[in-house]
Order: sequence, then structure tokens, then C-alpha cells
Amino acid sequence: MTALICGSLAYDTVMVYPGRFRDQILANKIHMLNVSFMVPTLRRNFGGCAGNIAYNIMLLGADGQAMGAVGHDFLPYQEWLDSNGMSSKYLRMIDDEYTAQAYITTDLDDNQITAFHPGAMNHSQLLEVPRDAGITIGILAPDGREGMIVHAAQFERAGIPFIFDPGQALPLFGGQDLEAFIDQAAWVTVNDYEAQLLQERTGLSNRELAARVKAYVVTRGAEGSRIHAGGKTIEVPVVRATQVVDPTGCGDAYRAGLLYGLMRGIDWETTGRIASLMGSIKIASIGTQHHKLAPGEFKERFHAAFQYRLD
Repeated sequence: MTALICGSLAYDTVMVYPGRFRDQILANKIHMLNVSFMVPTLRRNFGGCAGNIAYNIMLLGADGQAMGAVGHDFLPYQEWLDSNGMSSKYLRMIDDEYTAQAYITTDLDDNQITAFHPGAMNHSQLLEVPRDAGITIGILAPDGREGMIVHAAQFERAGIPFIFDPGQALPLFGGQDLEAFIDQAAWVTVNDYEAQLLQERTGLSNRELAARVKAYVVTRGAEGSRIHAGGKTIEVPVVRATQVVDPTGCGDAYRAGLLYGLMRGIDWETTGRIASLMGSIKIASIGTQHHKLAPGEFKERFHAAFQYRLD
């Protein structure tokens, strides 16, 4: 089985401020904010939701193809994909745009201030979901607004079931748009904040959202996650990480676990645990695509965490 992962590929420039934003921002001056943070730590990562999910799918030994628009500065990222044996078959370069760029400043409380330049991502609607390439499942991750609308419709016309994962793109859509995505998708996944926003914009309750898809998955950070499927709610425990280093990309690692379980026809209780463990593995490593898994290591770590074995 092959998964098509529609979404962004981006460079993430991450800076760490060794203090707390709240100590530098005066609440009564927020209307005229002019503040500067000294950031002694800076790193540039290969990221974007499609790139991150594809990387984690690769670690699990499954076939995941990222589909997205990239810019004229993509060569270092391309070399990274090649070095990890990852396909760029469904990537399209936009010659007069930069690859999407995120500039993220994090403080000691894990608060983040992010500036995002979409660049080539705004042209993602130029790519087309293939109908005859052996794609059996998809995920619609955060991308350009028009691209997400176009690709959802193409998934539906092609008869390819997909996960709707609005993520950071959720504020781009109104209630009617979001309901259309939900009705086209087989599954929906959001974090707890996005779940509240989704309910507010659609006017649908948690139960109503779950009733319109095969599964409605809500991640809750350190509190684990909930999978609403088949008329029941499955509580998925969090896996304690060996160390908490960098939360960026944990959601994408979790979503790769969901895709893996769906591709293998695994029950939701186990699929949720696969996803949870992937998030735990990611959080122990700096960057979104620098954690590694040796052959057979994931199954051993799964057994250690949950006391039963994956087939």
C-alpha cells in the first residue's frame, strides 16, 4: 500500500530564547509592541507537515509519498530526501518562489512565536492527486488554502480515502468549508485546541463530528489522545519519552503512526499506541527529521511500552 501525503515542505529556522516571553512583554503595552529577543541558539531544520509525515512513515518501513510545491532554494532539502531514500516524485518546483519558511522562537516554557512565509506552498493547487499510481490512502495536511480544497476533491473523485488534518491551516477556512472537508474525508485528526476551533466554526458537537467520519482523533499533548470510532471513545495513553528535547513535529510523527495503522488494517487501540509511541520517539530528538530507528527497534520499543507485540 502507498500513502499520498499532501501538505507543506518547509525550512524551519528554530531559535531558542533562554528566558520567558512573559517577562519581556508588558501587558499594558501590547497594542504598541516593540520587543527584541537575544537568541544564542539557532538551527535550520527540514520540515513542513508533508515532509515530516513522510519521514516518519519511512522510519516505520511503509511507503509514503510527499506531494507539495517547493521553491528554487529546495536543493539542500532534496539532497536530504535523497540521502534518506525518500521519493520526490510528487514534488513540483516553482521557479520564482522560495520554499515555505517558518521562523520559530521558543522560550523556556515552550511558548512559541512563529512567522511563516508560504512561498511555493501557495501554488500547491497546481499538483494533482494521481488516480492510477497505486495510491490507496491519503492525508490532507496543512498546505495552501486552494491546494487543500482542490486535493480533497481529487481524493474524493479518485475514491482514495484520506485523513483530514487541518492543523495550522484551520483558521483559513470557514464553517462550510470545514464541513465539506469532513464529509469528503474518511478520518479527521486535530489537537485539543483545534478541536475547539473546529466545533466553534462548524457548530458541530464532538459527538456530531465523530458521527460523520470513520474516526475522529483528538491529540491532547501530555494527556495522551482520544479516538472516537465505532460509537466508542478509546483513550490512548501517552508514552513517557526518554527525554523531552523538542516538541516540534510530534504531531506529524503521531499522524504517521495513524497512517501506518490504517495501511496495515490494525485496530484503533493499537493504531493509537503506535502513533503515541512515534510522538514520544520524536520529542526526544532535536528537529523534526533527525530521530532514527534501527530495523526492528520500533517493535521492541512498542513491546516495552505496552507489554504486547505488534504482528
